[in-house]
Amino acid sequence: MSDKVLIIEDEQNIRELLNFNISNAGYNVYAADNGSDGMTKAAEILPDLIILDLMLPDIDGFEVCKSLKSQANTKSIPIIMLTAKSEEFDKILGLELGADDYITKPFSIRELLARIKVVLRRSKINGSGSNDGEGNEIIKIDDLKIDCEKFMVTKNGIPLDLTLKEFELLKLLVLNKGRVLTRDYLLDKVWGYEYSGETRTVDVHIRHLRSKIERDDNHPQYIETVRGVGYKFRDRGVR
Repeated sequence: MSDKVLIIEDEQNIRELLNFNISNAGYNVYAADNGSDGMTKAAEILPDLIILDLMLPDIDGFEVCKSLKSQANTKSIPIIMLTAKSEEFDKILGLELGADDYITKPFSIRELLARIKVVLRRSKINGSGSNDGEGNEIIKIDDLKIDCEKFMVTKNGIPLDLTLKEFELLKLLVLNKGRVLTRDYLLDKVWGYEYSGETRTVDVHIRHLRSKIERDDNHPQYIETVRGVGYKFRDRGVR
């Protein structure tokens, strides 16, 4: 069965362009021209992926994303944000709200289709519980426990609400404890393709991950920043 892609885009020409090309790529495509209808359709059809424009006439894309990520039945649906805005603030805010990717207008259809493919592949890998061979491990670090099969992290027995990307980053860092991982390496392994130097993506997710697992964000005990290079997970007796 083909994957379902929901397009939430108010500009008719862009919506039709996306519909035509994504359909030709073999996906089942649904569309909405405003945020309210988009959220309704997302809840009804539960698509495998949402392409979300930020500049919508009723509810802006940030609010739509925030709402979808707060609902139990739609929070795990990956979102690619589509926007004419290229400012760093907009990109960061979108990622902080839970978007999996973003692409700026004007865009290449080939690039968008490639990103759709990557995001869907990542979503399926994590949703099925299959991964790089470490899927059935439970890793304990001090008061943290990482269940790689259930994609669950607990701190002092209390479940943490990590996004998929935050979980993948934590797991990758833990499995390479003591080793410095560059931002480019993390981008490639977690997002699955080059972000053309957009390493700020990693920094945003690391900051949010730290806020959830660290006792003190300013003096992290787990994830260490290696200035000018990347990050490493401190070797604290991971078992």
